[in-house]
Amino acid sequence: MIIVKNGTLERINNWNDNSIYVLTDFDRTITVGNSESSWSILSKSNMVPKEYVQERQTFYDYYRPYEINEKIDYETKNKLMTEWWNKHIGLFVKYQLSEEVINTAAKNLRVMSFREGAKEFLENMKERNIPVIIISAGIGNFIEQFLIKNNCNFDNIYIVSNFLKFENGIASGVSDNVIHSLNKNEVSLPDEIKKLIQNRPNIILLGDSISDIRMAREDARKDALKIGFLDENVDDNKPYYVEQFDVVCTENTGYDELSQKLRILKK
Repeated sequence: MIIVKNGTLERINNWNDNSIYVLTDFDRTITVGNSESSWSILSKSNMVPKEYVQERQTFYDYYRPYEINEKIDYETKNKLMTEWWNKHIGLFVKYQLSEEVINTAAKNLRVMSFREGAKEFLENMKERNIPVIIISAGIGNFIEQFLIKNNCNFDNIYIVSNFLKFENGIASGVSDNVIHSLNKNEVSLPDEIKKLIQNRPNIILLGDSISDIRMAREDARKDALKIGFLDENVDDNKPYYVEQFDVVCTENTGYDELSQKLRILKK
């Protein structure tokens, strides 16, 4: 099901390819709603200690319900997500996961799959020379390899995410500040990306969480077409999504179906 807020189509009528850039989440936005996230890849790889898998699952079972509960206030949820991400990153260090294991797992992705039509959407953005900025709270190493494996790591795509760093071949943390699902408003885009989009006032913003709206600066959100994918806790969260997003997609809506409603997504 696709719900389009009144006035949305009229608002974007005059947008053109030279005025647009894309800000998008990755896990369960570019990938299908029931796909494993990039954080799940190692636990499904049979290349890590069972203790890592058990601890990782304990964290997931505790924190994930908070993440998808839109009734929780921002400050409380932000604190919980910071705890979760730091604890999980701490497991990489605790179990001394090697760069070789990470790279091998990244090149043998079997638990992630595109949302229907998403690959074609990325190809379309490439053909139209529209920049695509992926701001993901996932693991950048895996996102990059997923795109490479699927032949769509195009030069118009820029990934801002948690890239793992290594010391003497062993994971030691992430290469920059931790990006989690609630703090995307704090992400500083590299100067090269800022320069690329400085004369493009219109944003196609895609995410599976209301907090993904924070990918766009607050003063730019009025110029954004905000599209939200809602595939979990639909009945509870639907009112919040309808309030915050211009377009709400449920039931694992694909990009092909979405583009039929929003012609701006496919030309």
